[in-house]
Amino acid sequence: MGALGINTFMNFDLLVEQFLSEAKKGPNLSVKKGEKLPVSKGAGLTAKGRRKYNRATGSKLKAPVTGKVKKGSKAAKRRKSFCSRSKAWIPAGGCAGKKTRGCAARRRWKC
Repeated sequence: MGALGINTFMNFDLLVEQFLSEAKKGPNLSVKKGEKLPVSKGAGLTAKGRRKYNRATGSKLKAPVTGKVKKGSKAAKRRKSFCSRSKAWIPAGGCAGKKTRGCAARRRWKC
């Protein structure tokens, strides 16, 4: 194999694996620190949690669409998109009376 031995390739694989696992991690968000809402209050991130997440990842998370919106507006389209993406979060038998973060978030978004 020339100057590179088998150990070099193993080390490279470990480095790549470690980099990928670290890249996928977001910031740790906590209900106690006021960064997430508890399930009883609708789950999701608070403004403080969104700021922390946006700073750490460089993304642009927006607040949920929880109020009344005009049909066809940007907010209505965001809600429709969220509701269609989050359908997979519904457990078998529906969300009625379930205390899961997904069901709470869907209730908060009025899905």
